[in-house]
Amino acid sequence: MLADQYYLIAHEDRTGRSRLHPRATGLGLAAALLSELVLEGRIGVSEGDLFIIDQRPPRDALSHDILDLLCAQSQHRDVRTWLAFLAQDSALRVAERLMRVGAVEAVTRRRMLGSTQTLYMPNTARQRNAAAWASTRIANMLVRGMELSASDRMLVGIVVATGLTRHVMYGFENYPHIYHGLPSMIASLPNDLRELVECTESSVGSALTVGRR
Repeated sequence: MLADQYYLIAHEDRTGRSRLHPRATGLGLAAALLSELVLEGRIGVSEGDLFIIDQRPPRDALSHDILDLLCAQSQHRDVRTWLAFLAQDSALRVAERLMRVGAVEAVTRRRMLGSTQTLYMPNTARQRNAAAWASTRIANMLVRGMELSASDRMLVGIVVATGLTRHVMYGFENYPHIYHGLPSMIASLPNDLRELVECTESSVGSALTVGRR
């Protein structure tokens, strides 16, 4: 699932911590979850508004829950509003989906003053290899000039929009053509997905600006 791949890219496999500001990670995951519904033909995006195309429930439980929410609140159409809303718990919900398929495990650590923190992270060699492959696979495809599916191009778009490009491209500094080709790759996305990338990038910029005040 697209959001699962983004989660693994956006979190350190050794610590479970986000590589980005948590607000940026949450918005990236929210965009990925909405993208899954776009790719399944359940929702569309046009001129900053989200609309329902098909109310039939997806097979995935998390996608089903989100589609139900969008249908129940169909009077709210602004994509950036939905990104902000879904971003509040998107990290937890995607982590739980990854845990259900055995990709990560819940690890509880004691913090100062006796409090605890639960992180979701790959905890075995197999899980860590799979997590590392999420970014390596995309990087290799870009370096080799392979054709990417719409889902993978959207994953790249969200990586760019949230500021994870240098992590995915780590070690590939000798391939500047990749960086130069990213805008045209994003521009080649279907209109719905391209708008989602643009809204995500704008939302991340606004969220981080507010956070610095």
